[in-house]
Amino acid sequence: MSFSMSLSLVFVFFSAASIVDAQYSFKTDYYDVPLDHFSFTTCNSTFPMKYLYNDTYFDEEAGGPIFFYTGNEGDIEWFAQNTGFMWDIAPEFGALLVFAEHRYYGSSLPFGNDSFSSPEKSGYLTSEQALADFADFLLWFKRTRKGVQDSPIIAFGGSYGGMLTAWMRIKYPHVIQGGIAASAPVLQFQGITACNVFNQIVTNDFDQASPNCSASVRKSWEVLNRFGQSDAGREWLSSAWRLCEPLKSEDDIGNLKNWLVEVYGNLAMVDYPYPAAFLEPLPANPIKVVCQSLNDPQLTDKFLLKSLFKAVSVYFNYTGSSNCLDVSKQDAGSLGDFGWGVQSCNEMVMPMCSDGVGDMFEPLPWNYTSYEQNCLTQFGIRPRPNMAELIYGGRNIRASSNIVFSNGLLDPWSGGGVLESLSDSLIAVIIPEGAHHLDLRAAHSDDPASVTKARRIERAQIKKWIKDYYSAQSSTNEIPLPTIHTNNSSPEYDMVLPDTPLPLESSEEY
Repeated sequence: MSFSMSLSLVFVFFSAASIVDAQYSFKTDYYDVPLDHFSFTTCNSTFPMKYLYNDTYFDEEAGGPIFFYTGNEGDIEWFAQNTGFMWDIAPEFGALLVFAEHRYYGSSLPFGNDSFSSPEKSGYLTSEQALADFADFLLWFKRTRKGVQDSPIIAFGGSYGGMLTAWMRIKYPHVIQGGIAASAPVLQFQGITACNVFNQIVTNDFDQASPNCSASVRKSWEVLNRFGQSDAGREWLSSAWRLCEPLKSEDDIGNLKNWLVEVYGNLAMVDYPYPAAFLEPLPANPIKVVCQSLNDPQLTDKFLLKSLFKAVSVYFNYTGSSNCLDVSKQDAGSLGDFGWGVQSCNEMVMPMCSDGVGDMFEPLPWNYTSYEQNCLTQFGIRPRPNMAELIYGGRNIRASSNIVFSNGLLDPWSGGGVLESLSDSLIAVIIPEGAHHLDLRAAHSDDPASVTKARRIERAQIKKWIKDYYSAQSSTNEIPLPTIHTNNSSPEYDMVLPDTPLPLESSEEY
C-alpha cells in the first residue's frame, strides 16, 4: 500500500465530480482574511476567501439566525449543493445561509498557483488558521451586513467540515451559538482510536450485503498478487479490466490494489438508500449491487477477477460512459487532493491499518516512522500527530457545549466519532442505517426513519440554542452577579451583593 493511498483514505469522500443538477442558488463574494492569524511576521498579508450566501429566507424583522457552513477540503460550491438539510430548514427558521470556503481549497488560495510550491507557503494550511478565518469573517459579516447584528450563528459541517464545526464551537463559543457536526471523526487520531476500526466497519458493511462478498474480496488480493508477478498475468489483467494504462510492473499492481481499497471505503461511505452522485453516479444501496457480482469466493482465479471487475464497474462506470479504467484517478476537481495531503502531514494524522482477519483487506500495520518519512519526502513536512488532541481536546471536551455529533453506523468514519452523549448539550445522535453524513443531505422519500428522527432532534437543538441566545440577549432585568473587591493589604475580601437576594439557601453558602 503506497503512501498516497494512506493519505487519500482520510477524506476522499468529498471528491465528487463536477457539480451536477445544481438545485440551490446563491451569490458569491470574497472577504480578505489574514494569511497568519497568530503571529506578526507576515507584514499584514491577506488573501481573499470565497463565501456564498443566500438571503431568500432571511427574516430580518424577526431577527433570523445565520446558518453557517464550515467549508472543508474542496470547492465551496459543491458543499453548498450537497448540504440540503440547511436549505430544507432555512424557511422554518427564517435563516440567512452562508457557506465559507476553506483556505487553500477551491479559489481561496493564499499564493495562487504557487500555494503549494514550498513548505513556507503551504505551512499556513491548518485547521486552526481556517477556523480563525471563519471567526474573523463572521464577526465582520455581522458588523457590516444589514439586519444580522444581533443574529445568532449556527454552524453546520460534514466530515472534516463537521470536525471544524465542533472545533469552532470549542474554540470560538462567543462567535457561534451551536453546531451540527455530522460524521465528524474528531477522535480518529493516534492513541485515541484504534487504526483498524475504519476497515472493520467497511468489511461489516460488505458482510451485511453478503458474507460471500467480503470473502471474495479477501481472496482477491492473493489472486491479484499472483497475476502481478508475471508479464502474462499483468497483460491478461490489463485487457480483462480494460485499463487505460497497461500494468507493466508489480508497482502498478500495487497502485491497482490501492485504488480498490479506496473504492471499497468510498462505497461504504456513500451507501445511501437512494441513487446519488455524491462521489460517482451510483444506484441505491450500491454495496448490495456490487456484491451481486461477488457471491462465490470459490471461483477460479480468472473468473473471480472478472467478477471483481464487474463489481467495481458499478462504482466507476455505472452510467456506462467510461471507455477504460484509470486507476490513477480517484477524485475529480471538486476536491483538493494535494491540500489534504499537506494537512495529513501536519496535524491531521489519522492512522489506518488492516490485518486481513477482522477485515477483508491485506494485512498492513500502521507504521508512523514510514509515514513521517514519506511526509518529509513528499511535502517537506514533519507531522505533529498529537497536535489536534492538544489544541481541541480529543476526548476531553466536556467543558464545551451546544454540539450535536451525528453518525451513521454504515459510515466507516463513525468509528472515530463521538458515539455517546457527553452532557445534556453535547449530544450524540446515532443513525443505524445511515452512511456518511446522510442527515446533512436533503430529505428524500427513501430516507430511513432513523435519519428523519435525527433531523428532528437537530432541529429541536437548533431551536433551543436560538432561544437561549435571545434569552441571554434580553437578560438586562435579571439579577446582577456579585462584584468582588480584593484588598491588597489583607487576604480577606469584600463582596458587594445585589439589592435582591441571590436564589440560594443562605448568603453564607455563597
